[in-house]
Amino acid sequence: MDNKWFPLKPGSQYTTTGDVKSADATTKRTVVHTVTGLTKVIDGVKTLVMWDRDYSDGELVESELAFFAQTESGTVWLFGEYPEEYENGKFTGAPSTFINSLDEAQAGIAMQAEPRTGTPSYVQAHAPNVDFLDCGQVFQEKQRVCVPTGCYDDVLVIDERNPLEPAVGHQRKYYSAGTGLVKVTAVGGADQETLDLVKVEQLSDTKLTEVNQEAMKLDQHAYVVSKNVYAKTAKAEVTTETTSGY
Repeated sequence: MDNKWFPLKPGSQYTTTGDVKSADATTKRTVVHTVTGLTKVIDGVKTLVMWDRDYSDGELVESELAFFAQTESGTVWLFGEYPEEYENGKFTGAPSTFINSLDEAQAGIAMQAEPRTGTPSYVQAHAPNVDFLDCGQVFQEKQRVCVPTGCYDDVLVIDERNPLEPAVGHQRKYYSAGTGLVKVTAVGGADQETLDLVKVEQLSDTKLTEVNQEAMKLDQHAYVVSKNVYAKTAKAEVTTETTSGY
């Protein structure tokens, strides 16, 4: 997928770190985003599988598969998520799972082909049965942002919110052309989350194989955990085994 703001190349891995500040505590957060070599057909569309791991104070709290597809015009769509939750190192469930066309869930736009300020907000995905409704709007263009991986010019800022939870506040996500997400900030809300991109790498073929295996385990486990939703999807398949050519 070659949307310049949201590039998805199998074997690409992005690590962001930061913290979440609440009224009574501050926790350190690390999120590792990995583009796997897996694809999954959802509602007739072949999607690419992203594997995200979310750590709070060094402990895994979420391991998620997310499914993306790009149209010919360049718009990237999110077709669903399977987020496993963990507490004290133990799996507790995946109650926020949603898949396009199942249980009234609808795919949404992860990134527009040509985002511009002054354009209407758009739905990033809607899953009423799990109270998921993310909306995005282009907030700023051509910003300069510096994070540990370097300084980026021509940065695009997307304002994200959930209209169902106005008290939660907004997120601002900063995207650099050719790289993708480089920074996250918070506006309003009780929990203030900030993240900066600290590492970008292209995994070796051996590492990609390991990632594919772990992501496949998640996909397989989801059939047991989410029998009413995920179990109705086609199984994921390994379609990219090497990072050469990307």
